[in-house]
Amino acid sequence: MLTWGLLALVGLIAGRYARELAAGFGPEPDDTRKEARAALARAVRVVPLPKWPFVVEGVTALAFGVLAWRYAATPELVPALLIAAWAGVVLTLTDLRCRRLPDVVTLPAYPILLLALIPTGRLPVATACGLALAGIYLVLWFGRPSGLGFGDVKLAGLIGIVAGAVSVDAVIIAGVGGQLLGGLWALGLLITRKGTRTSEFPFGPAMIAGALAALLAGASSHI
Repeated sequence: MLTWGLLALVGLIAGRYARELAAGFGPEPDDTRKEARAALARAVRVVPLPKWPFVVEGVTALAFGVLAWRYAATPELVPALLIAAWAGVVLTLTDLRCRRLPDVVTLPAYPILLLALIPTGRLPVATACGLALAGIYLVLWFGRPSGLGFGDVKLAGLIGIVAGAVSVDAVIIAGVGGQLLGGLWALGLLITRKGTRTSEFPFGPAMIAGALAALLAGASSHI
């Protein structure tokens, strides 16, 4: 209990940094490198204390605490899960606000997660699952590029890696769950007349929510 409680407190601070980093991104800029440097500088300068209304910090703390509790029996997985959770918070905030999944967050997460998974002994399976899920999303992107961004393809690879480290079942749940939640979101927009059949909406949050559901469901078929 002490460990996951402590990690929940760490999540409060991590959430503050996630909020500030996400706030540094806007609609697709002319110079993504300049934007990335400014966003990182903004996050580094932040005072590491929760800021009202504490929503982002609270959600991050909850995710950290619950994941640490859920995987208390396999603590070697926890560092990678927390890294993925933090990146997921940043990407969710950014995608909701400006419909982007910045490469400066997504791409560095690949080597960081792979390194974090080395001690678990599950790196080969996790890598294969990441490639598989990214490949599926790549096919979907080719089939309908207007309905799925290439950033979603990159995100799918990360989700496949993290879920694959848990189990193959978790990858399936994450993939299906993301599509299901995205479909429900689109249906809700149609019902409330806030969107049409051709409306674009941020799909990343649905994918991340599906991944979180898969991680909380746990493992039943380790390879």
